[in-house]
Amino acid sequence: MTVAARPSTQPAAERLAALHRGLGWLALPAVIFALYMGLVWAPEERTLGVVQRIFYFHVGSAWNAYLAFFIVFVFSIAYLVRRKDGFDAIAVSAAEVGIVFTVLTLLTGTFWARAVWNVWWTWEPRLTTTVILLFMYIAYLLIRAAAEGSDRRGRLASIFGIIAFANVPLVHFSATWWRGMHPTVIQLDGPAPRLEMDPRMITAMMVGLAALTVVSAYLFVHRLRLEQMTRRVDALKERARLEVEN
Repeated sequence: MTVAARPSTQPAAERLAALHRGLGWLALPAVIFALYMGLVWAPEERTLGVVQRIFYFHVGSAWNAYLAFFIVFVFSIAYLVRRKDGFDAIAVSAAEVGIVFTVLTLLTGTFWARAVWNVWWTWEPRLTTTVILLFMYIAYLLIRAAAEGSDRRGRLASIFGIIAFANVPLVHFSATWWRGMHPTVIQLDGPAPRLEMDPRMITAMMVGLAALTVVSAYLFVHRLRLEQMTRRVDALKERARLEVEN
């Protein structure tokens, strides 16, 4: 028996596939350019030396983790309000991308810590809260895996996704609130936020952040397409099972 996809889903799937291809073509040159800006073009920091260049990719990794978890937060609320399966698919896709960038944040931070603090790891406030954040979103995926029924899975995961996002501002402000050793990129002690850096370093940081955002978007769209395909296959299997039973 051949079952055709619903016509209403085809244009959206085609647009998503086109976006996926476009982001793929953009991601590679963006990353190459960011590597050039961060590793070659930007000046070397006088105190930290070459290890400071990790910063240009560390900040972008953290930003994209925050962004992904914010998407989880927004679409978890949307799912609880509207109960649309697509919202749940967006949330789980963003959660997995956020986990990837949280791991990258921790890895780049670890290499920086080894060079600057002479330790691979220390229970500094921002490092500790970031690890907790990572474990919370891993728990989010485990809850999804353990829950039975798509609606129950979506509800439980959405509630936990909303709660887990409360840790994001805790991570961001932990270095200020608890005066940890982690350097603060944006200074907030004046009338307006400011970056006390060489303008070329700021440019390299922004290029790195933009490039990693393109990579993040590519991974998100890729994961969302896989999630949608999986759900369509599951729906077809369930429809075929019901037809056989009837």
